[in-house]
Amino acid sequence: MLKIAYGVQGTGNGHITRARAMAHAFNQRDDVQVDYFFSGRAAKKYFDMECFGAYQTYSGLSFVCKRGQVAKWQTVKSQQYRQFYRDLNALDLRQYDLVINDFEPLTAWAAKRQGIPSLSISHQAAFSLGAPKAGASFIDNIIMRFFAPTDIQLGVHWFHFGKAILPPFIVEQPIDNPTADKVLVYLPFESIEDVQAMLEPISEQPFVCFHPDVQRTHKRQHVEWHPTSQKAFKQALVNTSGVIANAGFELSSEALRLGKKLLLKPLNGQFEQLSNAQTLRDLNLCDTMYILDTDSVEEWLNAENLEPITFPNNPDILIDWLIQKNWDQTEQVCQQLWRQVKFPDRTRQQLMKLAI
Repeated sequence: MLKIAYGVQGTGNGHITRARAMAHAFNQRDDVQVDYFFSGRAAKKYFDMECFGAYQTYSGLSFVCKRGQVAKWQTVKSQQYRQFYRDLNALDLRQYDLVINDFEPLTAWAAKRQGIPSLSISHQAAFSLGAPKAGASFIDNIIMRFFAPTDIQLGVHWFHFGKAILPPFIVEQPIDNPTADKVLVYLPFESIEDVQAMLEPISEQPFVCFHPDVQRTHKRQHVEWHPTSQKAFKQALVNTSGVIANAGFELSSEALRLGKKLLLKPLNGQFEQLSNAQTLRDLNLCDTMYILDTDSVEEWLNAENLEPITFPNNPDILIDWLIQKNWDQTEQVCQQLWRQVKFPDRTRQQLMKLAI
């Protein structure tokens, strides 16, 4: 039996969403045992974590965001460096055959120090492998290299660019007759009042907003506010006409799979989100705004819906590859999974231009 330690960055929900898809598949098998390690978020702020069993949480290293942008100086000052090194010295991974890492620094560095094979499966790895980047500074490139180093890297992106990059695993499927009268809004790094102020003038359009600072479901005029909940969020996503969000990878991928139009506000100061927004805009798969702007929302509401993109919904091919232990041979598993992806004709044409 293959024993895996799976380290997950807990700062944003995208990493956890990807790990959740893997966990559901791992839980169906008897040839692999997986323990999960999360860092970057207070333990009490994780939610809907049942699939991870007896997971462990650590303070780790994280990012401070205020009003839609990364606060770099406060990020540096807020890190609990002594606690990180105490946790690093205490974390013993020598019982595991492999460490899988999704941009989580504690398990990555513990594996490196203890000589345990480590494999990154993350969106961040795609940028290290050559996926298009926008707004990446010298410091960003240093962070990408040293924040969570691993022996082998498998990126995750909307296209492979001829590199060791996987497509995302998306379980959600389009439905025939969604209600589609509301718009889903998920801007967790913005203040509730700023989001409300942006949406309030558009009185003819109902919005469904999820936010980590909301304590109970309530309605303010035509804007519904909900606390974060995986089940409620997935249901709202399927039954809305479009999504207004930051430019995180996983939510954008889910919207693309469902054919939901996207209005993205990338998190200022985070090159990953700037890059995601740039790539999707180049593919004509999203509109963008860089400040909370009512006029941008009104204009976007008239945009056409997208054709769904088919992504793999089952990671068993990847798990079979993991069990074979030929972890430096990534080409076959990538090719197998990309054969399951189906792009609309217009998107495929744009992808060819982007890949050249």
